[in-house]
Amino acid sequence: MRKKTSVFLSGLLTASSLFTGCSAPMTNATPGADATRANSPTSQDDNPANAGILADQDNGTVALTLWGAEEDGALLTRIIEDFKQEYAREASFDITLEYVSESSCKDALLADPENGADVFAFADDQLRVLVAAGILDRVADDSGIRADNIEGAWQASSIHDTLYAYPMTADNGYFLYYNKAYFSEADVKSLDTILEKAAIAQKLVTMDWTSGWYLYSFFGETGLELGMNDDGVSNYCNWNATDTTIKGTDVARALLDISANPAFASTTDEGFVAGVLDGTVIAGVSGVWNANTVEQAWGSDYGAAKLPTYTCAGRQIQMSSFAGYKMIGVNAYSDHPDWAGKLAAWITNEENQTLRFQMRGQGPSNIRAAGSPQVAASPAIQAILAQSESASLQRVGGTFWEPVQIFGQTMGEGNPQNTSLQDLLDTMVQGITLSYH
Repeated sequence: MRKKTSVFLSGLLTASSLFTGCSAPMTNATPGADATRANSPTSQDDNPANAGILADQDNGTVALTLWGAEEDGALLTRIIEDFKQEYAREASFDITLEYVSESSCKDALLADPENGADVFAFADDQLRVLVAAGILDRVADDSGIRADNIEGAWQASSIHDTLYAYPMTADNGYFLYYNKAYFSEADVKSLDTILEKAAIAQKLVTMDWTSGWYLYSFFGETGLELGMNDDGVSNYCNWNATDTTIKGTDVARALLDISANPAFASTTDEGFVAGVLDGTVIAGVSGVWNANTVEQAWGSDYGAAKLPTYTCAGRQIQMSSFAGYKMIGVNAYSDHPDWAGKLAAWITNEENQTLRFQMRGQGPSNIRAAGSPQVAASPAIQAILAQSESASLQRVGGTFWEPVQIFGQTMGEGNPQNTSLQDLLDTMVQGITLSYH
């Protein structure tokens, strides 16, 4: 990779580890074999038709490495081959696909940015760290990407209105799956009703309360606050407030009421899928990555909807969610930045976002692709769109996840030690707002 002048702040790698965590739950991919990297000096082709194109002097080949999720392997292989054909008259390519999941991409890049991939897929919550580390430069075709993609997607790819990545999907969130053999569309608007009907049927409704990504749902629309401070690392949070309209203890009591219902089970995403397949689970909170499995299991009874309301402090509160986006980044250390940018744009164009939906069921960020009849017919994508009205971008530092995991697990187990709810909330918030400065 080419050298790039940059200044790394002392302790950046340590601080950036605080951001580890919760994009959508994903299967960790095993990186493929190391690619042969072109490290020899490069020069620009004098032909105006190839302006800005850099190629390895030894063999005239543009060598690029792409990191993507293993489950996207077939899709990305097809996209790469189409890219080579599209630009065959301009250059010869050696594009290596390596499997690195979007959730772990940041850590791999920070460990060795100069030998990281030229082009890589990642989740939007990693953007700030990658920009701060000098790994992402601003995107050249700013206006075109803004025009082609939904507002939330390009905003998630930007910092202070400067675009740093190419939006790829707009579905990295969660919603309610439900079996229409047991519930009507009206039933699934209320968690109380869902649990009541599931209990009668002696079936289960699931959600993962050991994940702060999901547990946020119960706090997001209460007026209680959570976010990242201006330092880009630490958090502010008042989920333990005692002087707000809805207090922290109100939410905690609501969680205990839900967990006490025999029809509720706090379980992982894998537990949800296992229950769907064996018939014990008839509703659950998850994301689009499970849509094909659920549809195959439930057939014509497969349903999806935005999250329901739940009872808290005597009123119905709409369950919130974290909204998430996936995007493609170009490594600022790439030997071939122009071609890397072309590949990133190719992966995320309308045609390939449509192809991604067809092959992987992932929701497009591209406006025209998202408006296609196929996408409109997808219950999961339509549920994500409906839920987006009550969703917030995930902007929290890494100290958020573990305290919420512990609190959520305690609530899911019914607070077995009968610990003061205020004490549990205070401990959680103290951990969430912990600062290393």
